[in-house]
Amino acid sequence: MKRRTRRLRVAAWLLGPLGVVVLVGAAGWLATGYRGVTAAGGSMEPTYSIGARLLIERVDGDEVRRGDVVLLSMPSRYGGRPVLQRVVGLGGDRVAHAGGPTGPTRLNGRELAEPYLRGGEANGGPAYDVRVPPGRLFLMGDQRGDSNDSRYFPSDHAGSVPLGAVQGRVVDSPVRPLVIAGAGVAGLGSAIGGLACGVAARQARRRDEAMRLAGWPVQE
Repeated sequence: MKRRTRRLRVAAWLLGPLGVVVLVGAAGWLATGYRGVTAAGGSMEPTYSIGARLLIERVDGDEVRRGDVVLLSMPSRYGGRPVLQRVVGLGGDRVAHAGGPTGPTRLNGRELAEPYLRGGEANGGPAYDVRVPPGRLFLMGDQRGDSNDSRYFPSDHAGSVPLGAVQGRVVDSPVRPLVIAGAGVAGLGSAIGGLACGVAARQARRRDEAMRLAGWPVQE
């Protein structure tokens, strides 16, 4: 019985603290690394409709790539209201369009494939031909005819926004947060298992002590 009690105590000491650490780590990661937002306008249609709930991963501006949809805040343009826009150009890129609703957007002299437009207008606004300054991003909404984006601020750093304006990017695939949540659930299970082993070890020790006082032989 003593051997069984020792095994239970060891299991309790291993599973309990490990489970708590994993659970707290996963919960902290999800709480600080992600946030939920609601698409308030139609500038990102048809990709994200008005009222769509989106998961935002908190990242720095230098972590985003072309094609990412980012949440940004620029008081000088949007009064500090967070907006969703797609990254079209990075620092050093040349972004151009001849104007009007037709014709492709050109990135570094090549036609830019934009499957997310889903048959919508490639521009729907003024003509532009800009070089994105270093440390900045050229952004547009997917609904080009209804998006107040980089195209409309040509005198302000060629319409670009600073990397520091980025608050996060939209997570289209929930795999990573689900894995983290799964780790948290596993941590919770481990913590509960450790607690159960601790309770069982305590009960076994009490039984051993009771048997010893009663004169019953106790197996080692």
